[in-house]
Amino acid sequence: MSSTSPRPSTGWSRRELIASAAAIAGGAALLADLSAQDNPAANVADRGSDLAIKSLRGFRVGTKAYLKVETNKGITGWGEITGLDPKVAIALAESLFELLNGENPTRIEHLWQKLYRSHRDMRRGPFMTHVIAAIDVALWDITGKAWGVPVYRLLGGPTRDKLRLYPHAKAHKTGTGGPHPYSGNPDEVQRLVDMVKQTRERVGKDGTVMFDAHCAVPPAMLIQLAAAIEPYNLLFIEEPAVPGNIEVFKRLKEQIRIPLATGERDRTIWGMLPYLHERCIDILQPDCAHTGGISQMKKIATLAEAYFVPLAPHCTCSELGLTASLHASFAVPFLLVHEAYLDGHLMPPGVARKNWEVDAAGYASLPQGPGLGVEIDESQFDKVNADPKRQFKWPVPTLLDGAVRDY
Repeated sequence: MSSTSPRPSTGWSRRELIASAAAIAGGAALLADLSAQDNPAANVADRGSDLAIKSLRGFRVGTKAYLKVETNKGITGWGEITGLDPKVAIALAESLFELLNGENPTRIEHLWQKLYRSHRDMRRGPFMTHVIAAIDVALWDITGKAWGVPVYRLLGGPTRDKLRLYPHAKAHKTGTGGPHPYSGNPDEVQRLVDMVKQTRERVGKDGTVMFDAHCAVPPAMLIQLAAAIEPYNLLFIEEPAVPGNIEVFKRLKEQIRIPLATGERDRTIWGMLPYLHERCIDILQPDCAHTGGISQMKKIATLAEAYFVPLAPHCTCSELGLTASLHASFAVPFLLVHEAYLDGHLMPPGVARKNWEVDAAGYASLPQGPGLGVEIDESQFDKVNADPKRQFKWPVPTLLDGAVRDY
């Protein structure tokens, strides 16, 4: 087209265009006035922007430790430390408060990284990671309360309406029942086979059976045992070996046809990655209170999903830590079953009061918010601590000949 050719007519004169622009500008001004009152998006306030952590207190509650994180706005969060000497764990938690004082508790990921990376010589260890897990859970509790929603809503919402728990009448895990020499002799193998057989008979053909090797059955014997219990259709063999040497897990995976599960003693995404990369585990069992809290549980689930590996979370927490794990698990797409003990042997009823129920089929309902939805009765702490059966004691696992054993 020639540069001198007339431009196509738009049907609008210059005067009309100016008038139209003025009308648009006026309409925009009107919308701006309306938005302050009628537009929900314009009225969203960051309810966490002026929150600040002002204190952290640790309480020994039997063999557990509870952490209470308080804010300048009166919102309190609770977390549970398990699997450690509570006296030492509390001391570490209160020391870590130095890194939390005055911080915004809704910056959960930032604070997790700040704690975990704070000391290059202490990252990854169980004491550090278990304590961070409890702090992380308390921060999620605070954030959910600040926004008035259950924690699982902050994680993307529930991926299921109910969540299957064990132990239950139709889902049971049998253990090794040591100490025993586990020599691989026929009587030792048969004793474990009989335990599995009895469990299958107990739950029926439509029930679920799991076997917990508990890192206590030597690999050679476990290979023998797995072949013998194949007819009983197990969901998985748990903790087939002691963590630390991935080659052992690869060897077992090559020889055993029953699905293998592990993860309760492995912490964070970095501890889980080798199992997935080497394809030697079928099911991951992270423990929310061991692996770094809700934040790491969600990341582990996403990592496992990429490998089509489902979760069967381990949990030996009271209702406080258990509920935290359920919040994370409800937001996970790939999940088989969740461990949960509600018979009072971990914590007397009423110390941590949950607001979810378990139906006749063994399924947990969604926790109700805000936050974790758990009420803590501090007045019961002294009563729990006065019980001589609820004192932390270091285990002394030995074989019949006096040698130290794994368990």
